[in-house]
Amino acid sequence: MTKAMKVAIVDDEKDMRQSISQWLALSGFDTETFASAEEALKSLGSDYPGIVVSDIKMPGMDGMQFLKKLKGVDSSLPVIMITGHGDVPMAVEAMRVGAFDFLEKPFNPDRMTELAKRATQARRLILDNRALRKELSDGSALIKKLIGQSPAMERLKEDILDLGQADGHVLIEGETGTGKTLVAHALHAVGARANKKFVLISCAAYDEETLTRRIFGPARSDENIPAIEEARGGTLVLEDIEALSSQLQSRLLTAINDQGTPAETRIIAICNLQEQNKTLEDVLRPDLFYRLAALRVVVPPLRQRGEDILTLFTRLGEQFADEYGCDAPEVTAQEAAQLLQAPWPGNVRQLINVAERAVLQNRRGSGSIASLLMADVEETKPAMTTEGKPLKEFVEAFERMLIDNTMRRHRGSIVSVMEELCLPRRTLNEKMAKYGLQRSDYL
Repeated sequence: MTKAMKVAIVDDEKDMRQSISQWLALSGFDTETFASAEEALKSLGSDYPGIVVSDIKMPGMDGMQFLKKLKGVDSSLPVIMITGHGDVPMAVEAMRVGAFDFLEKPFNPDRMTELAKRATQARRLILDNRALRKELSDGSALIKKLIGQSPAMERLKEDILDLGQADGHVLIEGETGTGKTLVAHALHAVGARANKKFVLISCAAYDEETLTRRIFGPARSDENIPAIEEARGGTLVLEDIEALSSQLQSRLLTAINDQGTPAETRIIAICNLQEQNKTLEDVLRPDLFYRLAALRVVVPPLRQRGEDILTLFTRLGEQFADEYGCDAPEVTAQEAAQLLQAPWPGNVRQLINVAERAVLQNRRGSGSIASLLMADVEETKPAMTTEGKPLKEFVEAFERMLIDNTMRRHRGSIVSVMEELCLPRRTLNEKMAKYGLQRSDYL
């Protein structure tokens, strides 16, 4: 469920602010009231999770002064101004300063609700974008999003930390759906360019003329800065690098050579080449390939990540269950084995789809994880095959998932986990140590 946005109501008239508060509360908003602008300013910071409704005429700091102060704190904070009869010129001035909208007394309560809904939608979008930008600039947060403790994922994380600190261009390779774009973000975020621009272009998304203009120009305007210029000093990510024509390959090579060493702009090339018996080296001119492939990262396919599959499925199931307001599906030993054995041609992207459908099935009280996996196999024939795994690996993966799920459900209560799994404390401690599970992660 989406959390209700806050509405800060500022009015020196008690009856007015209480009536606005009651009406908006009935409309589903989380309201708080303030008798003065000075009082409100103490509680309204730059990331206030909501909007402001304020009267214009108030003793002390009036609504216009209050609006200007708020815009100094957070220029994107939506503020709805309430004006008395005859104060429309002042309301127009408030709009010029940056008010979201205004209401003239006496106003229709439904109009107030409509404006508040529009303003909170705008605010939610702003806060979501801020949170995303912050997340994408936080290297440690991005590394944590690469969930898993398999040897393949540990190597990937080490590669990101090592190559992120280097200054050469990077080639990222891997199958569709493995998370190559996330790796590109992480490489940027853990390096010296983290505070510089990160520009991403999909070379397969445009025709040659548009792509040439988007990467190299020549036109420059405030609305359309060529990517090679926009990313100067930072990182330019070129997805689907194999889609570059020979002419664009030549221009890109010239641009790289003109930068000298060390490179002013770091280029991260992402290869999504899926043709059999063909590599990026086959489709790029050799001099460009060797410049881009100075440093290489290979993102492992899901089928090579062992018990990470169960960890990911559990986390995704919890997220979707929270989103849909229902319980996450319980995974049986047989289903755990099926998840581990599945070929996963769509990799993490396919796993996300299966997890969401499993939650929806569980909400309806029908279906099974096995049926979802079989349906995917039918859709992706001829299916890829995986090497057989020893029984010990299946047992250990299921055991780890079971302890992890139980610890999460009991929020780290060792006693409750011991009782549910019928394990003595020493055995539980040994197994948690074996699987790298820390009680502090569940508290």
